[in-house]
Order: sequence, then C-alpha cells, then structure tokens
Amino acid sequence: MRKKSLAAPSRRTITIFVTAAVATVALVLLARWLRTLPAVADFIATYPGQAPLPDNAPVGLPAWLGWQHFFNAFFLLLLIKTGWQVRNQSRPPAHWRSKRNRSGPRLSITLWAHLSMNLFWVLNGLIFVSLLFVTGQWMRIVPTTWQVFPNAVSTALQYASLDWPVDNGWVNYNSLQLLTYFVTVFIAAPLAIISGYRMSAAWPGGPGLNKRFPISAARAIHYPVMVYYVIFIVIHVALVFLTGALRNLNHMYAARDDGSWMGFIIFLISVAVMVGGWFASQGIMLRSIASLTGKVSR
Repeated sequence: MRKKSLAAPSRRTITIFVTAAVATVALVLLARWLRTLPAVADFIATYPGQAPLPDNAPVGLPAWLGWQHFFNAFFLLLLIKTGWQVRNQSRPPAHWRSKRNRSGPRLSITLWAHLSMNLFWVLNGLIFVSLLFVTGQWMRIVPTTWQVFPNAVSTALQYASLDWPVDNGWVNYNSLQLLTYFVTVFIAAPLAIISGYRMSAAWPGGPGLNKRFPISAARAIHYPVMVYYVIFIVIHVALVFLTGALRNLNHMYAARDDGSWMGFIIFLISVAVMVGGWFASQGIMLRSIASLTGKVSR
C-alpha cells in the first residue's frame, strides 16, 4: 500500500505534464492555422495589439516603479512560500505569541511569517497604487478605451502562434499586458487581501457578518488567487527573457530604455536578496526574527 501511494503522485505529475505539452502544441498549431485565414489576418492588421493611450499618458517608467517592482516581487515570493507551508503544514516547528498581548492568539511561526509578509505587501501595494494615480502611470494599466479588448485578443493569438507582437513597453504595453496588469493589481490583489483578512484572527466576526462572508468562501477565493499569482509570475518572467531581456530589465529595474547591462545587474542583486529572504524565512533565522516581536516556543 505504501509503494502504491508513493507512485501515484508521480503518475499524476507525468500525466499533467504530458497533457499540458500536448495541449500547448495543439494550441500553437491551431493559432498558426487561424492566422492563415484572410479574416483573421485582417483582424490582426486592424488590431495589431496596442490600443491608443490618452494624450496625457506619461512616457517611460520612473525609478520608483522599479523599486516598487522589486519590493512587490520580494514580498509576494515569501507570501506564496509561507502560504503554501501554512496550507500543507500539519505540525509547525514553533509557535509565536505577542509580547504586548500575552492573552492574544498563539500562532504557528509559519502563519506569523505569512501575516507579517502580508502586512508589508499591503503597505507596499498602497504606496504603489497611490503613486500610480499621482503620477498618471495608472493610464498604462487601466483600460481607457474599448479598443483594448480586440487588441488583447489579437495579442493572445500572436503569442499563441509564436509569431509574437512587436511593441515597446517603454511607451505603451500591448493590450494583453495591460489587461493582465489591471487584473493583477486591481482584482487579484484585493481578493487576496480580503479573503486573507477573513481567515485571520483579526476578522471582527459576528454571526451576520460571518454568514454574509463565510470562511469557506474566503478559502475558495484565497487559494485560486495564489495559483493565479504563481502562473502570472512564471509567464511574466518567461516573456521578460524571451522578448528582449536586457531592454525589458532596464525598463523594470533601471528606468532606462536601452540595451545596457544595468537592469540585468540590478536584477541579479534583487534575486540574491530574494534568495536570502527565502532562507531567512525558515529555521533558526525565522525564529530569531520572530522573537524580536513576540515569544517563540517550540
């Protein structure tokens, strides 16, 4: 029985990968065939992939956006890591309780790390959204015309056919990017925050409030949102490197539009920091950090 249970996940994994590979090949072949049709070719010519921005939309990416991108990636990585541990950990290595409120809840140290990262992520998000609207950068990731939607369909078809659209993110994201960033910032993030708040000890409770928003609904939202973020990160990183790594990394990290190595160097530094954060969020280092704000017991 034990051997059977150990072998089953491997077979499932192989099945998933094979199915995904076959589906990907079929999607590429279908997209390439569709592009041979005159009607589809005319559609792509009419909607090449970028919708016009408002006349007062800013050009270029400011330096603060690079810093926000790094902090968001850092906190999101640790949120996903600790969230997955909370979901699958039956016996945490330690527990944490606040020094200021000794009668408060006793949390697993993994949950404490998840909630702490969540606090920093939310604060960073509030700063990010505020700066978006103050500087006008919101116009680059919020749909301002209906032309965004047919252009997004055109972009998706071009990506699927592996004949990718030619665009310049320094001036204007393609419409599929715009919609994806809009969903990530203004839909997925609030859903993650609200559902996470509902499952936390900070939720005010009350029979009426709990009935309107049961914890089962929060769980049904929170996990799929995490899966969405994982998929978004994988595709986002892949496209950054496949569509012109140096220029894209300069846009994201160095606030410049050229092919120099500055953005790549900053990116490597950010990866090193994230790796350090990954190891700091576990074991003795995590217990040492947690003990600064509360009592840690095994």
